[in-house]
Parts: sequence; structure tokens; C-alpha cells
Amino acid sequence: MAVVTINGIPHFAAQGTRLQEALTGEHGFSMPCGGHGSCGKCRVKAQGKLSEPGQTERKFLSEEELAEGIRLACLAKVEGDCSVELTERETAQVRVGGEMQPFSLSPAFTAYGAAIDIGTTTLAGCLYDAGGNMLSEAGCLNPQSRWGADVISRIEAALGGAARDQAAAVRKGLDGLLAQLAGKAGIETADIDGLVITGNTAMLHLLTGESVEPLSHAPFAVRRRFGETLPAAELGLESLGTDVPVFLPVCISAFVGADLVTAMMASGFRERSGTHLLTDIGTNGEMALLHEGRLLVCSTAAGPAFEGAGLSRGMQGTCGAIDKVTVRNGELACHTIGEGEAAGICGSGVVDALACLLETGQIDETGYLENNPAKLTGEVTFSQEDVRMVQLAKAAVHGGIRTLLHYAGIGCGEVSELLIAGGFGSYLDVDSAGKIGLIPREMAPAVRVIGNAALKGAALLLLNGESRTACRQYAECAEVIELSADPFFAEEYIERMLF
Repeated sequence: MAVVTINGIPHFAAQGTRLQEALTGEHGFSMPCGGHGSCGKCRVKAQGKLSEPGQTERKFLSEEELAEGIRLACLAKVEGDCSVELTERETAQVRVGGEMQPFSLSPAFTAYGAAIDIGTTTLAGCLYDAGGNMLSEAGCLNPQSRWGADVISRIEAALGGAARDQAAAVRKGLDGLLAQLAGKAGIETADIDGLVITGNTAMLHLLTGESVEPLSHAPFAVRRRFGETLPAAELGLESLGTDVPVFLPVCISAFVGADLVTAMMASGFRERSGTHLLTDIGTNGEMALLHEGRLLVCSTAAGPAFEGAGLSRGMQGTCGAIDKVTVRNGELACHTIGEGEAAGICGSGVVDALACLLETGQIDETGYLENNPAKLTGEVTFSQEDVRMVQLAKAAVHGGIRTLLHYAGIGCGEVSELLIAGGFGSYLDVDSAGKIGLIPREMAPAVRVIGNAALKGAALLLLNGESRTACRQYAECAEVIELSADPFFAEEYIERMLF
């Protein structure tokens, strides 16, 4: 065994193991590609007895960085005693607010209740008293990010033996979030006597320890759709009393989860007149279309590009991230979170940057980048590979929207309202989204941003226990359009790659 000292604290690791294994559980450590050595973002400063850098590490790290001791945790192996320095990451902007339809108060708790949305990238929560008053709200990064930035990476990791660790990580994250909420409200977490947790199907499986094996292959037949109440102890939530009821809303299918159901609940989707489309654009882009009483839903794998992962200079929406890009006098002008020097670019900035590169003629309709990489500001650039990754993501979202409209037999002009939910959508410039084809351009005027509707729908289920019946009805009446083998979607997907 070797001693791996992490920020001054000694840990033990077997010789030959990768640094990432020693760093599991450390705050601020994540691997967007799931540890496959394809993103170069698990950089740490390390010294001591480590394996020599191989060809893949040298692809991502300069000689100067290697000389300073910078290594990739997913590739560097422990060969003896060594030390690692980790810097605390800035807390990402987590969208907590959102719209909630009017309701009658009938809380499913006695004193204090909490609602939480487990997103692939972030955790968001809010705390209420029995009078329906929101006492606090908080958010943090999902600690499962060290197993990859997207759902598929997490599923692969779980099947590879990490399921127990993934469950422990998210449960610890939830305990921490509940402590934040309670602390802000001036109460103890033990005072919370009711909880609703929403999330996509995979996130709820990983939370409960349910096998994700059915989600990993066709026909994606889910054995457990939730819509059930469990005691906090069964979920390993140590901050709450053992018998505190935790409600997990029902999921629709393997990749259309409870988060879409609760988002529809928050917006009063089925109660609306006319034709409406709801989409949550994230790593797992879920969407629903209501037309003449018919509810069509689908999920499209947009990937983590819009969450800032997978891109050469992509990052979360933290201090230093480019979040807005405009064209001034023919040149790109970038705004960063915190107003300081740019360190990278987050999702909203990515959409703006592509729109501006198109406007200035640096990218053509095929996505070809004339000068690769394109300079945005300072040391931050946007590469040809970055453009291609965003093309794949935006084609998946746009193609999914067009496919739902196709099966409903309508065109874009018949949609009276396009509701965009979720963290990324909350900061999205709708005009830029239309310009790059993330959404149909003709639908841009119909867009209404509704914030973290999944969380607000969970809060609705917390504050009105009777609404849980309607929640199940949403799931039962939904028609799932499976895009993975759909020929119309396949054609749309290819066509929408173009700008």
C-alpha cells in the first residue's frame, strides 16, 4: 500500500491504482468523460512516485504543465507515496426558482418539508413550513459527476461496480443540501418531517440502489417506475429521522423521468388550452407536447455540451465562465460571470458564441470553422471539435421537437407556447438558440422560460399531497415516442446538424 496525501491529509491506496480512485469523494473533483481519458479535465497537481505520463496525457498537458506536476487523475497511476493538491471549485450557478401553478394548501408534512430535484449536473432544493411559506432555497453540484457528466457514463460506471459508491455520493450530497436548507432557515434538519425528491429515471435508480441494467440496452423496459413513498432510512439519508416519509414521483419510461412529470405539474400543462410544448434542455433532453388532449413525450440524448462539459474550454457556470457573447463592431465581445478574466465557457455562452461565429462568417452552415480554433477572448478559444459536439447536441434537441410535432400531425406555427425549463434554459438567449437551430427559429417568439419547473413540481407534491394522484395520471396518459429507432427522427437529426 502507498500513502497518497490529499491536501495534507494522508490516505491509503494500492500501488498500480489510478489517482482517481484515491480522489473519489473529494470535493471539487469530477471527471466529465467518466474517467476514459478523453476530456483532459481531471487535472490535479501531484508529486511523488507516479507513473510516467503516456501519450494520452501528453496530448492534453504541455511540457510546462507536466514540469509543474500537473497530471490527469484518470491516467496517472500510484507507484508509491505521493501527494496531491486539489483546489476548491467555485459553486456553480444552480437554478432554483421557477413557476408554479396555483394550488390549495394541503401539506404532506407537519412542521417543515423539503423538495429536491436531482439533476444530472446539479442538486437543487427548497424548504417550506406548514403554512406554505418558502423558508430557504439552495443548490450544489451533483457529486456523482466524478463518474461522468452524462447519464450514460453513470450507468456504465454503475454496471462496472460503482453503483454502491454512486448511491453513497448522492445521498451524502442530499444530506449536505438539506443541512444548507435547514441552516438558512434557522432550524435543524431533524425538524424536517417530509421530503419529495424528483429526478430523471436513472438518477432515481442510482439514488435508491435499484439496478440500472434495464436502462442500458433495448428495449429499455423499466422494472421500477417509482411513484412511491419510502422512509428516509431506506434511502440512507442520515440527516433526517429514520421514518420521515420521502416521496419519489412516478417516471414515464427509461429516459422520460419524474423530473418531466413534475415540470408538467408545475406548469399546469394538461390544464392549458391550445397546443403547448415543454422542453428541459440538459444532458438528457426531455420534452412533452400537448395537442388536442393528446400528450406525447420523448427523450433525446443531447449530451453534456450545454452543461459546459466535454468542450475544450467548457466549464460550469462559475466565476470566470463566459456566459454571454455578442458582436460589437464586427468583433466578439464576451461577458464573464464575476466580471473577471475568462477561464472557460459555460452552456449559455456556448450558444451565444456559435451564433456570433455564424454572424461574423467564421463558421459556415456545415459547421466548418475557418480559423481553428476561433479566439473568443484572452486564452479561451472554440475549436472545430467543440463545434461538432454542439452540432450533435443541438441536432438531437431540434430533431426531438420536430419528431413530436410530426407524430401530432402539426407544424411549428401551431404551437402557441414553447416552455423551456431547467437550469441551462433559464440562462439561454432565445434568439441565439434560434440562430444556431437549437430550437426551430420560427418558434422563438413563442418561448417562455419557466425556470426549474421540475423542482417546483416537486414542491407542489409536497405542499398538496392530493396532487400526487394527478401526478400519476400525467404519467399514465403520456404516449412515449422512442427516438432511438425512429426513422423520422434519424432523418431530422442529420438535417438539423446544419446551421
